[in-house]
Amino acid sequence: MRKFLEKVINQENLRIEEMKEAAKSCFNEQISDSELAAFLIALRAKGETPEEIAGLAEIIRSESSQKSNRLTNVMDNCGTGGDGSYSFNISTTAAFVIAGAGVTVAKHGNRSISSKTGSADVLEHLGISLTFQKEQMEEILHENNIAFLYAPNIHQGMKRFMKVRQDLRIPTVFNLIGPLTNPVTLDTQFVGVYRRDMLPMIAETMHRLGRRRAIAINGAGYMDEASLAGENHLSLLNEGKVTNFTIHPSELDLPVYPNEKIRGGNAEENADILLRVLNGKPGPYYDTVLLNAGLGLYANGIAQTMKSGIDMARESIASGAALEKLHRLADYSKKILVG
Repeated sequence: MRKFLEKVINQENLRIEEMKEAAKSCFNEQISDSELAAFLIALRAKGETPEEIAGLAEIIRSESSQKSNRLTNVMDNCGTGGDGSYSFNISTTAAFVIAGAGVTVAKHGNRSISSKTGSADVLEHLGISLTFQKEQMEEILHENNIAFLYAPNIHQGMKRFMKVRQDLRIPTVFNLIGPLTNPVTLDTQFVGVYRRDMLPMIAETMHRLGRRRAIAINGAGYMDEASLAGENHLSLLNEGKVTNFTIHPSELDLPVYPNEKIRGGNAEENADILLRVLNGKPGPYYDTVLLNAGLGLYANGIAQTMKSGIDMARESIASGAALEKLHRLADYSKKILVG
Protein backbone atom coordinates (compact mmCIF):
# COMPACT_ATOMS: atom_id res chain seq x y z
CA MET A 1 0.00 0.00 0.00
CA ARG A 2 2.85 2.42 0.76
CA LYS A 3 3.88 2.74 -2.90
CA PHE A 4 0.29 3.46 -3.95
CA LEU A 5 -0.19 5.94 -1.12
CA GLU A 6 2.95 7.83 -2.08
CA LYS A 7 1.86 7.92 -5.70
CA VAL A 8 -1.55 9.36 -4.82
CA ILE A 9 -0.02 11.90 -2.41
CA ASN A 10 2.17 13.02 -5.31
CA GLN A 11 -1.00 13.67 -7.34
CA GLU A 12 -0.41 10.70 -9.62
CA ASN A 13 -3.38 8.64 -10.79
CA LEU A 14 -3.45 4.89 -10.24
CA ARG A 15 -4.04 2.52 -13.13
CA ILE A 16 -7.02 0.22 -12.69
CA GLU A 17 -4.79 -2.78 -11.89
CA GLU A 18 -2.91 -0.76 -9.27
CA MET A 19 -6.19 0.25 -7.65
CA LYS A 20 -7.30 -3.38 -7.59
CA GLU A 21 -4.08 -4.40 -5.88
CA ALA A 22 -4.46 -1.62 -3.31
CA ALA A 23 -8.09 -2.58 -2.63
CA LYS A 24 -7.21 -6.28 -2.25
CA SER A 25 -4.62 -5.43 0.40
CA CYS A 26 -7.35 -3.61 2.35
CA PHE A 27 -9.63 -6.67 2.29
CA ASN A 28 -6.77 -8.93 3.27
CA GLU A 29 -6.07 -6.67 6.25
CA GLN A 30 -2.45 -6.25 5.20
CA ILE A 31 -2.63 -2.59 6.16
CA SER A 32 -3.67 -0.74 9.29
CA ASP A 33 -6.81 1.35 9.70
CA SER A 34 -4.58 4.44 9.75
CA GLU A 35 -3.06 3.54 6.37
CA LEU A 36 -6.52 2.90 4.93
CA ALA A 37 -7.77 6.26 6.22
CA ALA A 38 -4.70 8.02 4.79
CA PHE A 39 -5.28 6.36 1.41
CA LEU A 40 -8.94 7.44 1.28
CA ILE A 41 -8.06 11.02 2.26
CA ALA A 42 -5.24 11.17 -0.29
CA LEU A 43 -7.56 9.90 -3.03
CA ARG A 44 -10.12 12.53 -2.17
CA ALA A 45 -7.51 15.31 -2.10
CA LYS A 46 -6.16 14.26 -5.50
CA GLY A 47 -9.57 13.59 -7.02
CA GLU A 48 -10.65 10.08 -7.97
CA THR A 49 -10.53 8.93 -11.61
CA PRO A 50 -12.90 6.53 -13.43
CA GLU A 51 -10.16 3.87 -13.45
CA GLU A 52 -9.63 4.19 -9.69
CA ILE A 53 -13.35 4.07 -8.90
CA ALA A 54 -13.88 1.13 -11.26
CA GLY A 55 -10.91 -0.77 -9.82
CA LEU A 56 -12.22 -0.41 -6.28
CA ALA A 57 -15.76 -1.33 -7.33
CA GLU A 58 -14.57 -4.49 -9.09
CA ILE A 59 -12.72 -5.72 -6.01
CA ILE A 60 -15.71 -5.00 -3.75
CA ARG A 61 -17.91 -6.97 -6.18
CA SER A 62 -15.42 -9.85 -6.34
CA GLU A 63 -15.39 -10.07 -2.53
CA SER A 64 -19.19 -10.31 -2.32
CA SER A 65 -20.69 -13.65 -1.36
CA GLN A 66 -23.39 -13.10 -3.98
CA LYS A 67 -21.36 -12.24 -7.06
CA SER A 68 -23.39 -13.52 -10.00
CA ASN A 69 -22.73 -13.73 -13.73
CA ARG A 70 -25.60 -16.10 -14.55
CA LEU A 71 -28.26 -13.54 -15.46
CA THR A 72 -28.23 -11.38 -18.58
CA ASN A 73 -29.72 -7.98 -19.39
CA VAL A 74 -30.03 -6.96 -15.73
CA MET A 75 -30.12 -3.34 -14.54
CA ASP A 76 -30.11 -1.43 -11.26
CA ASN A 77 -31.50 2.02 -10.41
CA CYS A 78 -29.86 2.52 -7.00
CA GLY A 79 -28.60 6.04 -6.23
CA THR A 80 -25.76 7.33 -4.09
CA GLY A 81 -27.91 9.01 -1.46
CA GLY A 82 -26.41 11.97 0.32
CA ASP A 83 -28.58 14.73 -1.17
CA GLY A 84 -30.27 15.62 2.14
CA SER A 85 -33.68 15.97 0.46
CA TYR A 86 -35.60 13.65 2.82
CA SER A 87 -37.62 12.44 -0.16
CA PHE A 88 -39.73 9.29 -0.18
CA ASN A 89 -38.24 6.08 -1.59
CA ILE A 90 -38.28 7.13 -5.23
CA SER A 91 -35.86 4.64 -6.77
CA THR A 92 -37.34 1.73 -4.80
CA THR A 93 -40.85 2.52 -6.01
CA ALA A 94 -39.58 3.11 -9.56
CA ALA A 95 -37.78 -0.26 -9.51
CA PHE A 96 -41.12 -2.11 -9.34
CA VAL A 97 -42.46 0.00 -12.19
CA ILE A 98 -39.40 -0.76 -14.32
CA ALA A 99 -39.72 -4.47 -13.54
CA GLY A 100 -43.42 -4.34 -14.38
CA ALA A 101 -42.45 -3.00 -17.80
CA GLY A 102 -40.38 -6.13 -18.47
CA VAL A 103 -36.86 -5.22 -17.34
CA THR A 104 -34.97 -7.37 -14.80
CA VAL A 105 -33.95 -5.19 -11.84
CA ALA A 106 -31.38 -6.25 -9.24
CA LYS A 107 -32.21 -3.48 -6.75
CA HIS A 108 -29.19 -2.70 -4.60
CA GLY A 109 -29.93 -0.76 -1.40
CA ASN A 110 -29.36 -0.02 2.25
CA ARG A 111 -30.99 1.54 5.25
CA SER A 112 -31.44 5.28 5.59
CA ILE A 113 -28.58 7.55 4.50
CA SER A 114 -29.96 10.94 3.42
CA SER A 115 -33.70 10.27 3.72
CA LYS A 116 -35.72 9.44 6.81
CA THR A 117 -36.24 5.90 5.54
CA GLY A 118 -33.92 3.84 3.33
CA SER A 119 -34.98 1.27 0.75
CA ALA A 120 -34.27 -1.59 3.15
CA ASP A 121 -36.43 0.01 5.85
CA VAL A 122 -39.51 0.42 3.66
CA LEU A 123 -39.19 -2.98 1.95
CA GLU A 124 -38.74 -4.72 5.28
CA HIS A 125 -41.96 -3.05 6.43
CA LEU A 126 -43.67 -4.45 3.30
CA GLY A 127 -42.54 -7.99 4.13
CA ILE A 128 -39.54 -8.22 1.80
CA SER A 129 -36.61 -10.31 3.03
CA LEU A 130 -33.24 -8.58 3.44
CA THR A 131 -31.33 -11.85 3.59
CA PHE A 132 -31.79 -13.55 0.22
CA GLN A 133 -29.02 -16.04 -0.44
CA LYS A 134 -27.35 -16.07 -3.85
CA GLU A 135 -29.42 -18.96 -5.25
CA GLN A 136 -32.64 -17.41 -3.94
CA MET A 137 -31.77 -14.03 -5.40
CA GLU A 138 -31.06 -15.57 -8.80
CA GLU A 139 -34.28 -17.60 -8.70
CA ILE A 140 -36.55 -14.68 -7.87
CA LEU A 141 -34.82 -12.43 -10.40
CA HIS A 142 -35.45 -15.06 -13.05
CA GLU A 143 -39.07 -15.63 -12.02
CA ASN A 144 -40.17 -12.12 -11.02
CA ASN A 145 -37.79 -9.67 -12.78
CA ILE A 146 -36.93 -8.00 -9.47
CA ALA A 147 -35.10 -8.82 -6.24
CA PHE A 148 -33.67 -6.70 -3.44
CA LEU A 149 -29.96 -6.95 -2.57
CA TYR A 150 -29.37 -5.57 0.93
CA ALA A 151 -25.86 -4.11 0.93
CA PRO A 152 -24.71 -5.24 4.44
CA ASN A 153 -25.89 -8.78 3.66
CA ILE A 154 -24.04 -9.06 0.35
CA HIS A 155 -20.93 -7.05 1.29
CA GLN A 156 -20.07 -8.47 4.70
CA GLY A 157 -16.36 -7.84 4.13
CA MET A 158 -17.00 -4.08 4.09
CA LYS A 159 -17.30 -3.71 7.86
CA ARG A 160 -13.72 -2.54 8.23
CA PHE A 161 -14.17 0.11 5.54
CA MET A 162 -17.34 1.32 7.24
CA LYS A 163 -15.56 1.69 10.57
CA VAL A 164 -12.82 3.83 9.00
CA ARG A 165 -15.43 5.94 7.19
CA GLN A 166 -17.28 6.54 10.44
CA ASP A 167 -14.06 7.53 12.19
CA LEU A 168 -13.10 9.96 9.39
CA ARG A 169 -16.51 11.68 9.25
CA ILE A 170 -15.73 13.23 5.86
CA PRO A 171 -16.93 12.23 2.36
CA THR A 172 -14.71 9.72 0.56
CA VAL A 173 -14.95 7.64 -2.61
CA PHE A 174 -17.37 5.40 -0.70
CA ASN A 175 -20.01 8.14 -0.78
CA LEU A 176 -20.16 7.63 -4.55
CA ILE A 177 -19.31 4.00 -5.11
CA GLY A 178 -22.28 2.17 -3.56
CA PRO A 179 -24.42 1.87 -6.73
CA LEU A 180 -21.40 0.56 -8.66
CA THR A 181 -20.77 -2.42 -6.35
CA ASN A 182 -23.86 -4.49 -7.21
CA PRO A 183 -22.58 -8.11 -7.26
CA VAL A 184 -24.87 -8.99 -10.16
CA THR A 185 -23.26 -8.32 -13.53
CA LEU A 186 -25.24 -5.37 -14.89
CA ASP A 187 -25.82 -4.65 -18.55
CA THR A 188 -27.47 -1.26 -17.97
CA GLN A 189 -27.88 1.17 -15.09
CA PHE A 190 -29.71 4.31 -13.97
CA VAL A 191 -27.88 5.94 -11.07
CA GLY A 192 -28.72 9.10 -9.16
CA VAL A 193 -25.65 11.02 -8.00
CA TYR A 194 -25.69 13.68 -5.28
CA ARG A 195 -22.71 15.53 -6.85
CA ARG A 196 -23.51 17.13 -10.20
CA ASP A 197 -19.85 17.65 -11.05
CA MET A 198 -19.27 13.88 -10.89
CA LEU A 199 -21.87 12.84 -13.49
CA PRO A 200 -19.51 12.43 -16.49
CA MET A 201 -16.97 10.62 -14.32
CA ILE A 202 -19.58 8.17 -12.98
CA ALA A 203 -20.76 7.54 -16.55
CA GLU A 204 -17.17 6.86 -17.63
CA THR A 205 -16.73 4.56 -14.65
CA MET A 206 -19.81 2.58 -15.64
CA HIS A 207 -18.30 2.17 -19.10
CA ARG A 208 -15.15 0.69 -17.53
CA LEU A 209 -17.36 -1.65 -15.50
CA GLY A 210 -18.86 -3.03 -18.70
CA ARG A 211 -22.22 -1.27 -18.86
CA ARG A 212 -23.60 -1.23 -22.40
CA ARG A 213 -25.85 1.70 -21.65
CA ALA A 214 -26.39 3.83 -18.53
CA ILE A 215 -27.46 7.21 -17.21
CA ALA A 216 -26.02 9.16 -14.28
CA ILE A 217 -28.41 11.89 -13.14
CA ASN A 218 -28.51 14.80 -10.72
CA GLY A 219 -31.94 16.36 -10.35
CA ALA A 220 -33.19 19.87 -9.74
CA GLY A 221 -32.20 20.96 -6.25
CA TYR A 222 -29.18 18.64 -6.49
CA MET A 223 -31.24 15.53 -5.76
CA ASP A 224 -29.79 12.10 -6.45
CA GLU A 225 -33.00 11.36 -8.35
CA ALA A 226 -34.79 12.90 -11.33
CA SER A 227 -36.84 15.82 -10.00
CA LEU A 228 -39.99 17.60 -11.18
CA ALA A 229 -38.80 20.84 -9.58
CA GLY A 230 -36.86 22.01 -12.64
CA GLU A 231 -33.86 21.18 -14.80
CA ASN A 232 -32.24 17.77 -14.45
CA HIS A 233 -28.63 17.10 -15.49
CA LEU A 234 -27.78 13.77 -17.13
CA SER A 235 -24.77 11.96 -18.53
CA LEU A 236 -25.81 9.21 -20.95
CA LEU A 237 -23.46 6.34 -21.70
CA ASN A 238 -24.30 4.54 -24.91
CA GLU A 239 -21.93 2.03 -26.52
CA GLY A 240 -18.87 3.66 -24.98
CA LYS A 241 -19.77 7.30 -25.70
CA VAL A 242 -20.85 9.76 -22.98
CA THR A 243 -23.29 12.58 -23.84
CA ASN A 244 -24.19 15.30 -21.33
CA PHE A 245 -27.53 17.10 -21.48
CA THR A 246 -30.37 18.53 -19.40
CA ILE A 247 -34.09 17.81 -19.35
CA HIS A 248 -37.00 19.74 -17.83
CA PRO A 249 -40.24 17.94 -16.84
CA SER A 250 -42.23 20.24 -19.13
CA GLU A 251 -40.31 18.78 -22.08
CA LEU A 252 -41.76 15.38 -21.12
CA ASP A 253 -45.31 16.68 -20.60
CA LEU A 254 -45.03 16.29 -16.83
CA PRO A 255 -46.07 18.87 -14.22
CA VAL A 256 -43.66 20.90 -12.11
CA TYR A 257 -43.64 20.46 -8.33
CA PRO A 258 -41.22 21.75 -5.68
CA ASN A 259 -39.13 19.06 -4.03
CA GLU A 260 -40.90 19.75 -0.74
CA LYS A 261 -43.97 18.04 -2.22
CA ILE A 262 -42.21 14.66 -2.28
CA ARG A 263 -40.91 14.53 1.27
CA GLY A 264 -41.08 11.13 2.92
CA GLY A 265 -41.52 9.95 6.49
CA ASN A 266 -40.89 6.81 8.50
CA ALA A 267 -41.02 3.28 7.10
CA GLU A 268 -44.77 2.95 7.56
CA GLU A 269 -45.47 6.32 5.90
CA ASN A 270 -43.15 5.61 2.97
CA ALA A 271 -44.60 2.14 2.48
CA ASP A 272 -48.03 3.76 2.24
CA ILE A 273 -46.72 6.25 -0.35
CA LEU A 274 -45.17 3.39 -2.37
CA LEU A 275 -48.44 1.44 -2.36
CA ARG A 276 -50.48 4.49 -3.32
CA VAL A 277 -48.20 5.12 -6.29
CA LEU A 278 -48.28 1.50 -7.45
CA ASN A 279 -52.08 1.64 -7.16
CA GLY A 280 -52.06 4.65 -9.48
CA LYS A 281 -53.05 7.49 -7.13
CA PRO A 282 -52.23 10.73 -8.97
CA GLY A 283 -50.11 13.51 -7.49
CA PRO A 284 -46.48 14.57 -6.99
CA TYR A 285 -45.33 11.14 -5.76
CA TYR A 286 -46.88 9.36 -8.74
CA ASP A 287 -45.52 11.83 -11.30
CA THR A 288 -42.04 11.69 -9.75
CA VAL A 289 -42.03 7.90 -10.07
CA LEU A 290 -43.23 8.17 -13.68
CA LEU A 291 -40.26 10.45 -14.42
CA ASN A 292 -37.67 8.24 -12.72
CA ALA A 293 -39.05 4.94 -14.01
CA GLY A 294 -39.40 6.40 -17.50
CA LEU A 295 -35.80 7.59 -17.52
CA GLY A 296 -34.74 4.23 -16.12
CA LEU A 297 -36.46 2.45 -19.01
CA TYR A 298 -34.74 4.83 -21.42
CA ALA A 299 -31.40 4.13 -19.72
CA ASN A 300 -32.03 0.42 -20.21
CA GLY A 301 -32.80 0.94 -23.89
CA ILE A 302 -36.15 -0.86 -23.85
CA ALA A 303 -37.65 2.59 -24.41
CA GLN A 304 -36.36 4.40 -27.47
CA THR A 305 -37.16 7.86 -26.07
CA MET A 306 -37.68 9.38 -22.64
CA LYS A 307 -41.33 10.10 -23.45
CA SER A 308 -41.97 6.51 -24.51
CA GLY A 309 -40.29 5.39 -21.28
CA ILE A 310 -42.76 7.47 -19.28
CA ASP A 311 -45.65 5.97 -21.28
CA MET A 312 -44.33 2.48 -20.50
CA ALA A 313 -44.03 3.37 -16.81
CA ARG A 314 -47.61 4.66 -16.77
CA GLU A 315 -48.84 1.41 -18.36
CA SER A 316 -46.82 -0.71 -15.90
CA ILE A 317 -48.74 0.92 -13.05
CA ALA A 318 -52.15 1.06 -14.76
CA SER A 319 -52.02 -2.63 -15.72
CA GLY A 320 -51.20 -3.70 -12.17
CA ALA A 321 -47.91 -5.25 -13.33
CA ALA A 322 -45.75 -3.10 -11.03
CA LEU A 323 -47.85 -3.91 -7.96
CA GLU A 324 -47.82 -7.61 -8.87
CA LYS A 325 -44.00 -7.57 -8.80
CA LEU A 326 -44.12 -6.29 -5.22
CA HIS A 327 -46.69 -8.89 -4.14
CA ARG A 328 -44.71 -11.75 -5.68
CA LEU A 329 -41.50 -10.60 -4.00
CA ALA A 330 -43.30 -10.45 -0.64
CA ASP A 331 -44.82 -13.91 -1.20
CA TYR A 332 -41.40 -15.33 -2.08
CA SER A 333 -39.94 -13.77 1.08
CA LYS A 334 -42.70 -15.34 3.18
CA LYS A 335 -42.06 -18.73 1.60
CA ILE A 336 -38.37 -18.51 2.51
CA LEU A 337 -39.16 -17.59 6.13
CA VAL A 338 -41.68 -20.42 6.49
CA GLY A 339 -39.54 -22.97 4.65
